[in-house]
Amino acid sequence: MNKNDQFENQKTDGLEEEWLSKTEVKRQMQALQELGAKLTKLNQEQLNKLDLSNRLRSAIDEFHRIKSHGAQKRHLQYVGKILRTEDADEIEHAIGLFEAGHQAHTQVFHKLERWRDRLITVGNSALQEYVAEYPSADIQHIRQLIRNAQKEQSQNKPPAASRKLFKYLRELAGV
Repeated sequence: MNKNDQFENQKTDGLEEEWLSKTEVKRQMQALQELGAKLTKLNQEQLNKLDLSNRLRSAIDEFHRIKSHGAQKRHLQYVGKILRTEDADEIEHAIGLFEAGHQAHTQVFHKLERWRDRLITVGNSALQEYVAEYPSADIQHIRQLIRNAQKEQSQNKPPAASRKLFKYLRELAGV
């Protein structure tokens, strides 16, 4: 059977199968293995939110029991093989949502850290700006925390008051 006959056999009932190069197939398999690696990094709560087959879920659980790096690498190939039968786009989308939520959470924390640092270094003018943004803040309590943090900095002590200030700012932000 020559190549033309093989091509003709691929045309069945007017439908043509899409021809993929060997390299493209390898790329797709690598992408599925990378998706499997992302799945193994999710926590149990996130995995429960995904609609995964029992076979895939048990393969992910098994990955966590494997300690050898080489065995983990081989097992990721197996997870990638299982993912061929799953809706990879839906899983990728859900992981993207988890990552976006984590990124937004991180941005809020960075913003609060910047506020804390400004409050400690700049002082009263930064406090006025903060109160304008968060009117429910207890100004006296924040001032006390700022004074304690500044005192700790000047004495080169561990930043316990700075942590307390950050914790209070976090509570006000609802994070």
